[in-house]
Amino acid sequence: MTDQPHGLPGILRRIAGKVSGVGLVLGALFMAASLTPSLIPRSEIVQGVLAGMCFAAGYGLAVLVRWIWVTLDLPLIGRRTGRYLLGASAGVAALIVGSFLWRATDWQNSIRAPMGMELAPPELPLMIGAMALVVATVLLTLGKLAALFVRRLIGRIARVVPRRAAHLLGLIIGGVLLWSLANGVLFSGFIRTADTSARALDAVIPPDSLPPADPLRTGSAASLIAWSDLGREGRNYIATTPRAQDIAAVAGGAAMEPLRAYVGLNAADTAEDRAALAVAELVRIGGFGRSILVVAMPTGTGWLDPAATTTLEYLHHGDVATVAIQYSYLQSWISLLVEPEYSAEAGRALFSAVYRHWLTLPEGERPELYLYGLSLGAYSSQQSLRLHEIIDQPFAGALWVGPPFVSPLWQTLTRERDPASPEWLPRMGQGQTVRFTNGGQGLSPRDAWGGIRIVYLQYASDPIVFFNTGSAWRRPDWMNAPRGPDISPELRWYPIVSFLQLAFDMAVSLNVPMGHGHLYAYDDHVAPWMAVTQPPGWNEAGLDRLRRHFKDMQAQAMAAAD
Repeated sequence: MTDQPHGLPGILRRIAGKVSGVGLVLGALFMAASLTPSLIPRSEIVQGVLAGMCFAAGYGLAVLVRWIWVTLDLPLIGRRTGRYLLGASAGVAALIVGSFLWRATDWQNSIRAPMGMELAPPELPLMIGAMALVVATVLLTLGKLAALFVRRLIGRIARVVPRRAAHLLGLIIGGVLLWSLANGVLFSGFIRTADTSARALDAVIPPDSLPPADPLRTGSAASLIAWSDLGREGRNYIATTPRAQDIAAVAGGAAMEPLRAYVGLNAADTAEDRAALAVAELVRIGGFGRSILVVAMPTGTGWLDPAATTTLEYLHHGDVATVAIQYSYLQSWISLLVEPEYSAEAGRALFSAVYRHWLTLPEGERPELYLYGLSLGAYSSQQSLRLHEIIDQPFAGALWVGPPFVSPLWQTLTRERDPASPEWLPRMGQGQTVRFTNGGQGLSPRDAWGGIRIVYLQYASDPIVFFNTGSAWRRPDWMNAPRGPDISPELRWYPIVSFLQLAFDMAVSLNVPMGHGHLYAYDDHVAPWMAVTQPPGWNEAGLDRLRRHFKDMQAQAMAAAD
């Protein structure tokens, strides 16, 4: 019997050592399931990374089960039989992967077609397979290194405790150490890098981005907030305020210049200070004198969707004031994972500050008060409310767009919906207070509205809304019939794999045409804002003209993005 080589040769031999036949088959099944459609179309790179991760997850699960089996001293098959089974397993795994890769193009096109996207290229399976091979190889190598570390740890522990106890302790201690490394070093490093990059991008002021001359605009010489303290998205938001003449040309009749107050993250140290500054700026520009006042919460980067803000301003002929504060530099899906409490704190601070000042005004002179938020902004806007504070003198309504799956109020309403309605388009009784819409459905009149009018705008294909950790072990309700109009008929639920698919969908939820995923279209905001704010003087001809105008704006925005 020869000794096992030590050092690097020994480590390499162990890494390239035994291959699990069951792991190959289970990994192939996981990879095959990952090739089926989910909510968002995936490029060859994204799909390849997902497929490689799913193969590694399936293989690792099989290895973990075998390790438990061996630890419990359960019987194993002989070596000769094992070699035959390994060959057969490799053949079965190759057959599974090959047959599912062959269908990958059709599956991706089953999502692309309903969204009006360009169809996937015929060579997609080859590109996916190559990327998946690289990713799976890297992940399995890292997994074997981790397993080698745990085995060494178990060996040391076994010197002082019984073998089974050593296995259990080694697995627990090794798992904690490896998790600490992944979470405390790798994940934290990613977040720090993302934050540093986003912070630097937020501070960049292009040479052509000049402070506004209009004293009623935030960031002007007369403003309480410096142009440099608005942040990148705040400066863009203020600079793109529509002109009265542009609104009048589309809406007809006289129009006013909309008022927009915005406070960037660098303008003050705390959320409360930024909220107080926002209210002071709103008072300065006369925002409380408008008919409509909107407390708007931006996305994680500080972005406010012009598809929502501009639509409302046109519907009310510019007689609108909007106030917002920034609370993060990061994209919403990252902020949602690492700092959702920041957005909730900011939403609470802003609404409270605005509401307190609003209460000081004579009842007959107050503007109608509304709330708005998209994505993480919708979460923070919902979290800003305290029922006992507003029950005597409530706000008029709210439009919450693409509410994240963690939103407690949204979760409660969705869970308590009419059982006959689907999860992607809930129906709440007669819809007197809350209604859901996907832009084209859900707002048809039933009973008249009550005192508060709340509308949720959400697409059935939005993973930010419908991601759920429970999808790892149970089929989500939104997969049941009837399904949303832009959901692939080929979509199926698979344990663990569907969870990973939806996690990837969240990261690429904006890589779709407007009107799908997490990218909400201009014209899909018209009906919700009409229902919530009930602007006077509009007929079908006027609304059709407005929708055509916004479709043109949307086309220009998409062309600029390309």
